[in-house]
Amino acid sequence: MKQTEKTLVLLKPCTVKRNLIGEIISVFERKGLRVVGLKMMQLTDEVLSEHYSHLADKPFFQRVKDSMMVTPVVAICLEGVSAVDVVRTITGPTNGRTNCVPGTIRGMYSMSYQENIVHASDSRENADKELRRFFNDNEIFDFPRELFEVFYASDEF
Repeated sequence: MKQTEKTLVLLKPCTVKRNLIGEIISVFERKGLRVVGLKMMQLTDEVLSEHYSHLADKPFFQRVKDSMMVTPVVAICLEGVSAVDVVRTITGPTNGRTNCVPGTIRGMYSMSYQENIVHASDSRENADKELRRFFNDNEIFDFPRELFEVFYASDEF
């Protein structure tokens, strides 16, 4: 039996500006992932410097940070069996223009490498770190999973 896991998704400013918040969240919910944390927040240079520290030596580092501060973002904690991998699959490759897969979020909504609709944690370890960065403990909820038997076989969770 697999345990459920949690992962982070950030709906980027391009998503907020395009009024796609509900539509993108519904893609994850229709798949069977459960929203257990949700908030809108304005990101700061400090938070983004930490979040994107792996890009600090790249020439586009400041541009990425600036882009993420244009409007608030929507931070989402999603839960499900293999949630990190499921979200990464649904999201699709980073480059929404040339590497997009039809049916993925980026394949349907993105024409850009940077303005690519969402950030999604790329590993369970990073999901744990990123969730702590964007959510306090009291902002992620645990409540009955009534619909899990609809989305999973009984021995899958």
